[in-house]
Amino acid sequence: MRVRIDQAACAGHGQCAATAPDVYQLDDDGFVLPVTSVADSELAREHAVDGANACPENAITIIEESA
Repeated sequence: MRVRIDQAACAGHGQCAATAPDVYQLDDDGFVLPVTSVADSELAREHAVDGANACPENAITIIEESA
């Protein structure tokens, strides 16, 4: 799984980090930072998806990769 962030679309609402703080981190201005990795567990994957779905700007895309 990869997480793609559209930095231009991020409006700094912070809902991703509020929903999944173990996956999404914010910079000092409240904008989401790039996600370098997601733990290889079902829970971490679920959190990544939940955080992406919480984004009101749809700035986060989850890309499933086959093994």
